[in-house]
Formats: sequence, C-alpha cells, structure tokens
Amino acid sequence: MAQKRLMQELIPLHKEKWVHIETDEANILRWKLGLWVVNPDSVWHGAYLRAEMKFSHDYPYQPPTFRFLTKNICHPNVYTDGNLCISILHRPGDDEQSGELASERWNVLHGVESVLRSVLLLMDDPEINSAANVDASVLYRDDREEYDAMAKAIVAHSQRDVPDGVTMPTPAQLSPTPQKQADGDADFWNMTDEEENFGGSDSDEDMGDFEEDEDEDDLDEEVKKCRRSLEQGGISHDSSAHHSCPGRQPSMAYHIYGLHDTA
Repeated sequence: MAQKRLMQELIPLHKEKWVHIETDEANILRWKLGLWVVNPDSVWHGAYLRAEMKFSHDYPYQPPTFRFLTKNICHPNVYTDGNLCISILHRPGDDEQSGELASERWNVLHGVESVLRSVLLLMDDPEINSAANVDASVLYRDDREEYDAMAKAIVAHSQRDVPDGVTMPTPAQLSPTPQKQADGDADFWNMTDEEENFGGSDSDEDMGDFEEDEDEDDLDEEVKKCRRSLEQGGISHDSSAHHSCPGRQPSMAYHIYGLHDTA
C-alpha cells in the first residue's frame, strides 16, 4: 500500500519546479529532496534546502518523518539536528497534552506535497510559542536584524548544494496551469502496470492482490471519515495542512504555497 501510494504521489511531484526529488529504486520508502524557497517576501528566499523524508509501511495511515540535511539552519521550529517540529507530521488524533486538534495533525488526506508546502510556509512564518530551537526563537523575537542576517548567510551557503542541471524556478514556471477538474480519488486507484510493479516482484504481486483490495477499501473509508470530520468542524482539507499559529496575520506565502489562511 505504501509503495503504491508513494509512486502515485511521486509522478506529479517530479513535474514541480520548486522541489527536486531523488529516490532509490530499491527503497521507495526513503526520499532525498531539495526545496526552493520561492516566496520573494521571505528572508529565506533563494535557499535550496536539502532534506530527507522516510515513510513507514503504514503510510498513509501514519505520517512520514522529515529532516533537513542542510546544516546549521537557524529557525525557531527546526531542531539543531535538522528535525522539524510541525503539526502535520504528528500522529493522527487529538493530543490533550499539547492541545493540538486532530484537524491540525496528520490524517490520510495529507500527502507529500501538502507536507512540503507546509514546511515552506513554516520557514516563512515560524511559530515562536512552541519552539524547537529556543535560541532561534528568542533571536527572531528580539533581534530580527541578526536573525535575518543569519538566514541570508544560510541561503547563500545552501546554493552551493544545488545539483547540476537544477535551477531556481522563475515566477512564470510557478504559475499554475489551468487543468480540467477531475476526481482525485479516481486517479489514486488507476495506475499503470509499470507504476504498480515499482520495487516489487511477480511473486509479491500474485500474493498481494487480495490484501491490496482490502487495504484500498479501508483507506477509502478512512478518507471519507476524515473529510466528514473536517467538514463538521468547519475546516477545509487545505486549511488543516499548515502549522497552527494563533493570532498570526495573513501572509502572502499562503497563496504562493497553495494553502489557505484561516488564522
């Protein structure tokens, strides 16, 4: 199930100019990627941030992990080891201890693209009240000039890591192309034989058909439950994708990264 879902997500992501993804054909559950910060109003504008994502065999029922490989990122929500504190990567369900609602955390409606867009949004718009890096949070709050200077130094350094043949996208390349509306669920289940066999053997296919049918039925039902739950709470799917920051002012970044601001 995880391999099939990831292959379905990988194909359209390879067409995006703001992210560069490398996968190991022997292990589709681990991705290396680079993210371009394309928001012109961001202090991180122009950065090429390297990262890795790991997926469990329970994906998409459980969230992936995300860790920056670019060193020394000074940001309130990035730990010193590169791991990221963001609601969308927290396990599904309400968390009484932190106060996070299920709608702010991972659910099966999310995917790699919504995670990556949320990460870029968080880079632009940090949550300093629940900091992973306290020093960076204090610097962001009390000495923005110094924080900006450190961010710009990291931007310049990150550009040395851009792979050959990869360039920062232009605004024209980031403009959405009009597309015919289609049922996303239909696309999810209709894959070519080549996509479905990625990383698997003929014996796996023979033995897995029945189990995959059951998994697909379970996932379809889980998706419907999540959508009903979000709709009952007055929350759209897209609006739940970003980190919750009470009292935050609307940002241009929401529109650039394809998310909706509900603050």
